[in-house]
Amino acid sequence: MQVVYDDSQIVVVIKPHNVPSQKDESGDKDLLSEVKEFVKEKYNKPGEAFVGLVHRLDRPTGGLMVFARTSKAAARLSKQIQEGGFEKVYYCVVEGKIKHNTQRLVNYLKKDEKNNIVKLCPALENGAKKAELVYKCLERNEKRSLLEVKILTGRSHQIRVQLANIGYPLVGDMKYNKNAQKGNLALWAGRLEFEHPVSKQKMKFLAMPDETAEPWKEFKISKYFVR
Repeated sequence: MQVVYDDSQIVVVIKPHNVPSQKDESGDKDLLSEVKEFVKEKYNKPGEAFVGLVHRLDRPTGGLMVFARTSKAAARLSKQIQEGGFEKVYYCVVEGKIKHNTQRLVNYLKKDEKNNIVKLCPALENGAKKAELVYKCLERNEKRSLLEVKILTGRSHQIRVQLANIGYPLVGDMKYNKNAQKGNLALWAGRLEFEHPVSKQKMKFLAMPDETAEPWKEFKISKYFVR
């Protein structure tokens, strides 16, 4: 875990790939516990430090997350998310030379909790949830494409399922890409923008994936992370 910003109200960190956002049945070390340990140590807090989880990243996904240090901050950040004032931008590499420069995808998804997999379904099916995103193609080569994705609804596995559905599964996606090779999922939360819960200042954070690693090194990824 890398801490990129902290104050009395929030902590912004970079989540590594394959670390759960919070405790799960695996028992593996989770990010929420790590942030609590960081706050307890840095601010010399007795007992367990309060840290609020206001949003999540899927376990295979890496990138930026913000945690709340007070219940007030947690409530205000959660409200921003509900009202659409909290912006998360993802970067991903998909298999194939994508056809459109930009496209809006709207589907209905249903999660199979038992098998932890998400499937497309009819809008009126019991448990169906609307999933909407907009992607922009930043670069292409003959085999793969680099995309910037903004999600308009926060559904589990949303980016992975919706892009696989149009024939462009994510590189390294062992669930939704039948030809995936072992390696990190090529999905990264690279930009985070929100209003500070107390000062009301506009906060913007950028974090680039490892530009020396596959498949990011196939593209000029650094030019999209200039402040």
